[in-house]
Amino acid sequence: MTTYSEFIESKTQASGRKGFAPTFVPDWLFDFQKHLVEWSVWKGCGAEFADCGMGKSPMLLTWAQNIVEHTNKPVLAIAPLAASAQLVREAQKFNIDAARSIDGSHSGNRIIVTNYEKLHLFNPNDFDGMVCDESSILKNFDGSTKAAVTEFMRRMQYRLLCTATAAPNDYIELGTSSEALGELGYMDMLSTFFKNDEGSAISPLDYETKWKFKAHAEKPFWRWLCSWARAVRKPSDLGFDDGPFVLPPLTTRVEIVQASRPMDGYLFVMPAHTMWDQRAERRATIKERCEAVARKADHDQPFVAWCHLNDEGDLLENLIPGAKQISGKHSDEEKEELFEAFRTGQLRALVTKPKIGAFGLNWQHCAHMSVFPSHSYEQFYQGVRRCWRFGQTREVIVDVISTEGEADVLGNLQRKSEAADRMFSLMVQYMKDELGVTRSTYVPSTPTLPAWLSR
Repeated sequence: MTTYSEFIESKTQASGRKGFAPTFVPDWLFDFQKHLVEWSVWKGCGAEFADCGMGKSPMLLTWAQNIVEHTNKPVLAIAPLAASAQLVREAQKFNIDAARSIDGSHSGNRIIVTNYEKLHLFNPNDFDGMVCDESSILKNFDGSTKAAVTEFMRRMQYRLLCTATAAPNDYIELGTSSEALGELGYMDMLSTFFKNDEGSAISPLDYETKWKFKAHAEKPFWRWLCSWARAVRKPSDLGFDDGPFVLPPLTTRVEIVQASRPMDGYLFVMPAHTMWDQRAERRATIKERCEAVARKADHDQPFVAWCHLNDEGDLLENLIPGAKQISGKHSDEEKEELFEAFRTGQLRALVTKPKIGAFGLNWQHCAHMSVFPSHSYEQFYQGVRRCWRFGQTREVIVDVISTEGEADVLGNLQRKSEAADRMFSLMVQYMKDELGVTRSTYVPSTPTLPAWLSR
């Protein structure tokens, strides 16, 4: 007979075990990495929300190798374009059998690595397991990539999601990860834990959600989330010693570029309050902003210039001596060749957009970059963390080049930074409760963005 306590426990939505005891836990993993691998293999379907530089690649490769050995079938690992080649290099470094495929062909019981754009070439019936690197790509609940990946994974017995930015803008984005893992669907999650606050007013530049926690639902939500995910910013979040996982200083310098003339229709330079005004301001100041970046890049050390517009990229490539641009016009092969040239030091300065190169790449050899801010907190965070990550030994300099009219953009980034930091910290707290790790009151950890954004 079911006891009342057991009945209540069955209503918590807490996810159960779907995996097995791992057989491959190599000594070259750090202690906290072994813990996460053992948990994710035992879990079967789970998520590792580990910060940049904490070793997601060796952990996901070890997870995949366990699935290969257990099922005697291949495992598919998908990643952003440039990161897929890096993942194969990591596998070779750790003597794990992995091969890359960009045409859907594969052979042997091994880890098959491809990029998200090639997923449609593969047959899900060929695999018993699948891992998504940089799985934040799933956060867009109505996106075609999210739909394709979720449908492909639906047939997998074993699934793993790995990213440092699971839900950079809002808690409800976690529902797409849950759905991909076979937990609560996106809409089921909303109806279970949230209510639709229809009375809230939302401006075009206010990204606060209409969905608010139901009364007394916040703690059950975090408990449910921690039943299928682990969030880690540093080893001590799991009760381990931080050891070498200490970040070097991050220095962010802001330069406000003066527009040479007001936007059309204005007598003076005014803050750009609408998206249209912000786009117009950005285009009207391309020359001034790119010239400011070129001055910052006037040295002989590695340098990354992040941009958003094709005109920005073209001008930056011309202004920065020896720089090469990676843009949408390049083929996949050309992009990978240029990324590799930058990684190995053959190319000193790289110009590209965050949506092309800000995810999954390790550039600890570089400690200086420039950024044109946008409303995407995730792109800003991921772009900075290509260089400012565990393993970096030098102070990282980030030059933010903005304009007087983009004050609202900087303010929105600051708000998103604070919300993301609070979400990650709350998840870590509830996870510590579950693991029995000593819990402290909420104190924001290493700021994801510095205080200058509040100005």
